[in-house]
Amino acid sequence: MKKLCKILGLNQSLDDDIKVKVNSALKDEDIQYGRKVLKLIVSEKNIVTCIRTNTYQREDYKKGFTVAISNVRRNETSPFTYHKTLNYGDCIMEKRHARKSGIDEPVFLNTKGEIAEGATTNVFFVKNKEIFTPPLSCGLLPGIIREYLLHTFKIQEKIILPEDVTKYDEMFLTNSLLGIMPVRKMEQHVFESMTIGTRLSQELFQG
Repeated sequence: MKKLCKILGLNQSLDDDIKVKVNSALKDEDIQYGRKVLKLIVSEKNIVTCIRTNTYQREDYKKGFTVAISNVRRNETSPFTYHKTLNYGDCIMEKRHARKSGIDEPVFLNTKGEIAEGATTNVFFVKNKEIFTPPLSCGLLPGIIREYLLHTFKIQEKIILPEDVTKYDEMFLTNSLLGIMPVRKMEQHVFESMTIGTRLSQELFQG
């Protein structure tokens, strides 16, 4: 957050202000037990904490997500693609549109037709127990859980095209709220397994 404030030229002193606001919000029992989640927003004038209900349920992890390719393309040439800002109108609109069609998460391709990321997630694929994920150059947010997995496990960054998806045994999604979410189906392709995604998810929550 400090790095992004510097990039955007936001003159905010984060240390003390954020510590007070976050510590106050974390006293909420619903946040402590994961029923609600905390969101922190920083602007030139304000530091705002928002609390909302955690919509992810245990059943979601058992059945796995259903995902589909969005018609909207991710712009890998935009600097905003690589930072978490409020500039995510495409993600909100595509997420709403997907849910109306029974899709849990839309997946964006970049302008070259390569798989980039989900509307709110990073994407991973598994083949013969090896894990793959698109490189940052495909145009994606370097999420916290993505970075954790890359530093903890042997994961290969690889350009993946939509037509490659059927070659993989598994797929899973990550972000700091849902952790690691196994994917059951992408478009018409049903993955053979959710074993590794489920195991990593359980290990993350237990840790």
